[in-house]
Order: sequence, then structure tokens, then C-alpha cells
Amino acid sequence: MDISSGVCSPRIRSDNLKKEGSDETSLQGLEMELSSDVGHDHQIEPMSALDIMRETVRILRFNSWGFMGIMTFLICPVSAVILSKILVYESIVKRLTMRLILVSQTSGFSLTPFIKEYCHRFAETMVSSVMCFPLYITLLLSSKAAVFYAVECTYSRKLFDVSKFWVVIAKVWRRMVLTYIWTCMAIVGCIILFAVSMVAFCSAFSVLGFSSELFVGAAMVVGLAFSVIFAHVIIICKVALVMPVLEDVSGAQAMLRSSVLIKGQTQVGLVIFLVSAIGMAFVEGLFDHRVKTISYGDGSSRMWEGPLLVIIYSFVLLVESMMNAVFYFNCKFSYKEISDVEGDSILDTRNVLSTESMGIP
Repeated sequence: MDISSGVCSPRIRSDNLKKEGSDETSLQGLEMELSSDVGHDHQIEPMSALDIMRETVRILRFNSWGFMGIMTFLICPVSAVILSKILVYESIVKRLTMRLILVSQTSGFSLTPFIKEYCHRFAETMVSSVMCFPLYITLLLSSKAAVFYAVECTYSRKLFDVSKFWVVIAKVWRRMVLTYIWTCMAIVGCIILFAVSMVAFCSAFSVLGFSSELFVGAAMVVGLAFSVIFAHVIIICKVALVMPVLEDVSGAQAMLRSSVLIKGQTQVGLVIFLVSAIGMAFVEGLFDHRVKTISYGDGSSRMWEGPLLVIIYSFVLLVESMMNAVFYFNCKFSYKEISDVEGDSILDTRNVLSTESMGIP
């Protein structure tokens, strides 16, 4: 099932759109906004990260009630658990932190406050990811599917229908779960590869007796290489998660198709990832400082600051999923346009060769 087969591409205007009642008036206005800078030649220009953000705002304006419902019932519960860290057991985090510090020390790292804090944060993230995995694979995955379907409805000139969504989710749920597991394995594999590479390099430099400057330089080179690989994998995974809802692909096939679609669009995907990651990290820091740690007054303000930060964090997650869906459509139709141009070029070349072989002047 390919839901997106009849989807109107981003920023392309349907000149022969029929007016069917007052419900489509606002949608036609949205389509005019989506295509305000595009002519009638149906040429597709890849969108920048800023264009994708603007497109996301326009889609949010059109289906605002639907997206707010998704955020309230599916994303907010997950955000509350993530920010409050009620499923994170401090005893497990402490034991894992001590093991990471021990590994760092044996690898040659000096136990600076930065290394200790990094080990603690990494251990906390690992424990939180494992304990919250049931929420991720149920509520959060359902919210992503709902957002992707709602964006597809907007581009298909349809309103978001909850009843139809549950029919769709029942068909694509198994593909979504399989693809999500594959993305998790890819991310975990990158992290393990980075940890093993870092320990191996640092241990080798420590045994050979190199100076601390070379030691730090080697760590920076490994970290930089990992950052490039990890960012590329993250972009592939985010686009791959959109595909089970909009295309008849899943698992490794979705990952492979995602890696093909994002060619030439990696920088845009990286900017989207960095913006959303910085936003979520900022809200998490505010929650830790203003709600969990009472560093001012009597702490009574956290009665309203806590729910407010949960809503803000949920909104960031919502916008991130919407931008990933828009980014997928941008990559898909850009790739389709390039493929059509290449196909026309090959066809013209064959026609010229056949004409020359027949001796036609």
C-alpha cells in the first residue's frame, strides 16, 4: 500500500483543483501558499531547512486541531515521563557511571570533571532509553505515525480523519515497529562502534607512551569522524521512519531507500536534526534547573513551570516529526524529478544514436 501515490508534491500548485464546498477553501489557500513561488512548469526545487520550517508552520496552521490532539493524547504523556525521569533508577545509573569511569581511566583518560559528568549523562541516557522503550514503541511511535499521516492528508487535499487514521495504523503498525527496531539497532551500532574505536585508539596511544597532546588529538579525530557518521545515520533513520506509513516498505528496505532519497539533501536534514536536538536539550535543561532542582525561592513556581515545560517539549517533538515528514516529501519529489530528467536524457541519447545508425541526417 502506497499512501503517497496520489499526493501532491510540496510547493506544487494543482491548477485544475476543483472547489468542493467551504471545507476546501482554507485548504486551497494553503496550497496557494505552498506554491506561491512556483510556476506552472511543475519544476521542483529542493527546499532549504528554512523553507521546510515555513512549510511546517503552514501545515500546522491548516490542521491545527488535529496536531494539537496528537500532541495532547500521544506526545505529552511521553514527554512527562522523559523530563521527570520517573523510570530512571539512580542506583542503576550510579553503578553504570562507575563502570564507565573505570573504563575511561583504564583507557588513559584523566578523570576530569568533564569526563565524570559525561559518563554520568551517558549512563543516565542509556538507562532512560531502556526503561522508556515500551513508551517509545507504543505512544511515541503512534504519534509519529499520526503526524506523518496528517501531513500526507494535507498534501492530498484532505482533512485529518481520526477514524481513517486508526484503519491506516492497523495496516502499517507492524512495518512501523520493524523499521523502528532497525533504526534503534543502527544507532546503537554506531555508538558501540564509537566506544570501541575510542577505547582502542586511546589504549594504543597510552601503551606507546605518546604525549597527552597527541592523545587528545587522536580522541578529537575519532570523535569528529563519529559525529559525521552518526549524523548521517540519524538522518537516514528519521526519513526511514516516515516510509512505513506512506510507502509499502519497512525494515532494512526502508533504511536502504532512505539512504538513496537523502542524497544531496544531507545538509538540510542535518540542520533540522540540530535545531530539534538543541530545542529538546534546552527544554530538558530548563526542566532540570527550574523543576527538579530547587535553586531559588520555595519552589512553588514548579507547579505551573513543570506542565508548561512538558507542553513545550511535546511541541518540539511534534514539530520535529512534522519537519521529518516534509523533509521526506522534499527528498522524494526531488529524487523523482532528477530520475525523470536522467531518464529523458538517456532516451534522447538513444534516439540520437538510433538516428545516426540509420543514416538519417
